[in-house]
Amino acid sequence: MSGLIKSSSIRIKTGLVLLAAVFIIGYIDSYFVMWLLFGGLLTISLREAMILFKMQSTQVYAYSGILWFAAYFYPNPEDLIFVVAVVYGSVLAYTKALEKKLFLTLLYPTASFLFLLSLYNEFGIESLLWLLMVVAGADIGAYFVGKGLGKHKFCETSPNKTWEGVAGGMIIAALFGTYFALDFLSIWGALFVSVLVAFASVFGDLFESYLKRNADVKDSGNILPGHGGILDRTDGYLFGGIIMLILLRAMV
Repeated sequence: MSGLIKSSSIRIKTGLVLLAAVFIIGYIDSYFVMWLLFGGLLTISLREAMILFKMQSTQVYAYSGILWFAAYFYPNPEDLIFVVAVVYGSVLAYTKALEKKLFLTLLYPTASFLFLLSLYNEFGIESLLWLLMVVAGADIGAYFVGKGLGKHKFCETSPNKTWEGVAGGMIIAALFGTYFALDFLSIWGALFVSVLVAFASVFGDLFESYLKRNADVKDSGNILPGHGGILDRTDGYLFGGIIMLILLRAMV
């Protein structure tokens, strides 16, 4: 019992530190700071992803480092994913020595962090706050509704998820999302985006669960005491951010 209390205490303290960091970075609201932050998170996430994908190569850091540096200057950073994919394919074809799993880390998590950077660049800090509230709402709703009313398993990948919990998460995310949505959207537009982003975040969490089960690990890492790794905390955002950027571009 004391161990459980201690674990919860550590989790809460880490959560408060993370929350404070989010507020400080949001207050600064600088493209350079955001680029630096996402770059740091990406570096750690790549290490975690290599564990999940059972990779040994260190080439991923070199390629991703060059990619991220270029992303600072290029107006649509996510486009650079295709450039790197072409480079990967060319090197693989020429040398026959490139580790094929490098393509996996290009998609997850590198592409997602580039989409998050683009989201901030095009729609400002308010869009990231909106994303934060939608994904957090989906998590909170799914946890409490699932715990109280959950009876029907959502899928085999994550036995603790229930359809009731997912539905509850969608409702809370929709409420949070319509309140924190960008000003140029109508209430129906905000609702539409919020629900789809929340649903995508559910599958982001599910994908991370699948990878961890496949790699036979409990957490993607241990850098966040009580929470696990960076991918454990950002999985929903990595899927949700992509969907939000695409939808907002379509609606502008």
